[in-house]
Amino acid sequence: MRARHEITRKFAKQYQAAAKKDKGTLLDEVCAITGWSRDNARRQLKSGLKPRRVGVRKRKPRPLRYSYDPLKVLQKVWAFAGGVSGKYLAATMELQLMLLEAHGELVPGKGRYSHQVADELLMMSPATIDRYLAPARAKDPLRGITSTTPGPLLRNSITVRKAGDEVEAVPGFFEGDTVAHCGPVLKGEFCRTVDLTDMHIGWTYTCSIRNNAHLHIRDALNRFISEIPYEVTGVDFDNGSEFINYDIIGWAAELDIYFTRSRPHKKNDQATIESKNNQIVRRYGFYWRYDALPQLKLLNELWQHVNDRHNYLTATKKPVGWTTDTKGRRKRVYDDLQTPFDRLLTSGILTPKKTAELIAYRNRLNPARIARDIDRIQQRLTYLAAHKTRTLEAAELAKAPDPSQGVKPVKTAPKKRAS
Repeated sequence: MRARHEITRKFAKQYQAAAKKDKGTLLDEVCAITGWSRDNARRQLKSGLKPRRVGVRKRKPRPLRYSYDPLKVLQKVWAFAGGVSGKYLAATMELQLMLLEAHGELVPGKGRYSHQVADELLMMSPATIDRYLAPARAKDPLRGITSTTPGPLLRNSITVRKAGDEVEAVPGFFEGDTVAHCGPVLKGEFCRTVDLTDMHIGWTYTCSIRNNAHLHIRDALNRFISEIPYEVTGVDFDNGSEFINYDIIGWAAELDIYFTRSRPHKKNDQATIESKNNQIVRRYGFYWRYDALPQLKLLNELWQHVNDRHNYLTATKKPVGWTTDTKGRRKRVYDDLQTPFDRLLTSGILTPKKTAELIAYRNRLNPARIARDIDRIQQRLTYLAAHKTRTLEAAELAKAPDPSQGVKPVKTAPKKRAS
């Protein structure tokens, strides 16, 4: 920028003394050298001969609103909360600080933490939290592949769920899907994770199974029914053969559970569970290949901690309608940020005894311990599966054709001449 201004000042005298036709030529030359637009170049040439102000005092930068101690404590709380964005962390900051203090992870007077620091953390806006935490964020470059196989056998006999069904107006209706821990290839046997989420309050249940055989899917669904702290009224799955079969339909009929499916090849019909597959299963379970019993046990141990963190300690938002912006375009409207547990309490479907039991369980949770247990299990899973996954990936890349070699022409038989 300094060089551009020097060039402009050199052309300024010539520009002022030039005729109108010559000024256009000078403008073209300045634009070609500096890359400026003609309007900007014209402004710079006119102001190039004005005397520069010497000794102007630079503006003093605005002091930080928050001191160093809250920033360091914020990083610790953010790590214990699972690395969520500032919008969700601000909504649960009071709960996080209460639980961390109750379990001795944050002690006033130790480790830069104090009641004043706590007050500053509670005053931070979501944008401020994101700005201060920006350097600590990282992304996982690994990506997975789909493993859904259509199950057309019973598909036409199952109700297709429609948007706005009344069954979604109260807690208990779940969307479900499976995630394959296959790594870069679908060959052989590998673990699957059954992921279910409540459409009304966002409550999530996750467990891993050996493969997607009907026996294992049904066992996972039975565990799901027994561990959810309220009644399950309905389930909605995609058109995969692991769900669209007589065994699973019979299971739903025995328990009087409303059973629906999405439309074939319409991912948006299950947008909620698809987002949870990435937000929970892939974020915490990564994209490694898990195909051994020790890895399956570690996954199920991991999901217990992840479900506790998500259901009791992590705020979520729920779309409640549509509106229009100032330009008349459609715009989604969301409710206030709440944890799934808070939404469950607000729904009023729990008995007083169950409510007291779940509140006591929530208060026993230690965010720091959950974070340490999740990190320990993730480190172990990476140790067991990373090398195998990278070896399979390298083998697959070696099989792929080299595009730089081009395509060999296909030999064809010579045409016979007509006699």
